[in-house]
Amino acid sequence: MTRSTLGTLVGLALGFALAFGNFGQMLVVALFAAIGFIVAKILDGDLDLSQYVSGRRSSR
Repeated sequence: MTRSTLGTLVGLALGFALAFGNFGQMLVVALFAAIGFIVAKILDGDLDLSQYVSGRRSSR
């Protein structure tokens, strides 16, 4: 099982634990699944966010 799959499953489990009910709460589950997937991609090294979080550097 890859980290992406594991992250998605963890996100789904957290979403189900947080919101078990109607359609609006099911959207929360989808949000947690997406967050878990993105975190897993970052941990796998498939997604590099360093250019967005490093800040602005001077080229002098």
